[in-house]
Amino acid sequence: MKKTIEKGKTLLVDGPASVSVVSGKVDVFGATVKNSVKIVVREGKRLPFTALETANLGILLGENAGVEEVDGSTIPQSWAEAAETLKNVQKKPFTIMILGKSDSGKTSFCTYLINRLISENQKIAVLDGDLGQSDVGPPCTVAYAFATKSVTDLFTLRAENAFFVGFTSPSESPDKAIKGMTLMKQEILDKVADFVVVNSDGWVEGEEAVRYKSQLAEALNPDLFFCIPQSNELEPLLAALERFRKITVDSPVVIRQRSREKRRNLRELGYAKYLAGAKVKTWPLRMLTIETQNDTPAEQKHPEGSLLGLYDAQRKLLGIGVLHRVDPVRKALKVLTSVSIKPAIVAFGKVRLDENFKENVNA
Repeated sequence: MKKTIEKGKTLLVDGPASVSVVSGKVDVFGATVKNSVKIVVREGKRLPFTALETANLGILLGENAGVEEVDGSTIPQSWAEAAETLKNVQKKPFTIMILGKSDSGKTSFCTYLINRLISENQKIAVLDGDLGQSDVGPPCTVAYAFATKSVTDLFTLRAENAFFVGFTSPSESPDKAIKGMTLMKQEILDKVADFVVVNSDGWVEGEEAVRYKSQLAEALNPDLFFCIPQSNELEPLLAALERFRKITVDSPVVIRQRSREKRRNLRELGYAKYLAGAKVKTWPLRMLTIETQNDTPAEQKHPEGSLLGLYDAQRKLLGIGVLHRVDPVRKALKVLTSVSIKPAIVAFGKVRLDENFKENVNA
């Protein structure tokens, strides 16, 4: 379909879809998109295309996709004010951490901040700590990337490194998630970045969540929190983070709420991305260091379909794999993976996938 958007209006596109800018200019989360550029909108995602001048768009919609035109920009004014605040930062590198429950707009705000900072010629590192809805690295990992140009979806960034936690929520193993986040931040600081933007997960309610986020804050020691409340759900957490500097920003009124199933579907797109072209590889067990989850019973350590993190000897994540089977005769591990290099370390997660890379919810 073709759509003309008048200057100042916004077209909200729910994926799966692709949008081509045939003529004119649009803004997507602070990124200016011009003629002949095609933007992919993933299933479960919503992107706002705000016309900076009258724009003609070519739109392909997948199943259950949709479009809606609204007046004005859907970017809250508080987001623009937050970006302006960062212009005055003198300390570098400066670490920002974004807090909010699921579907509050954390990733959208993160994307907007990155684009605004890039427009100021800042060097940006993104640390993605959302295990269940990871954009930068594979699902069940925390990962970081450097953004060198404007982006409309963090999913397009190439991860520099990742830490395989092996769960879809930090509630399964808070200490391991914090360890991964801490290691990834230290790697970033060993390189060059003006800003480190930490996108956190949506687990913010309840005593355990407050304890986890408080411990994570102490470990990462951000210079500034941006908080996106939707009601009063963040109040206990913000009280626990009393010593830190915090700025509250608004959640977009057009935010899309996603079901548990939609979230799982997004993860499964991530598995498919990192397992594209996968083949079964056979590696001798004697040449591998095997890492299992601490609370996994010995007799259940190697169930078929287990999601695996594959590391080299320097502990750089090569990618993920799925356990095909353990060959007791050859004493070898058979793994379905797109990783071509033989790993030195194989870490087992608690997620299990079927032959179509769908999560086995009954496992």
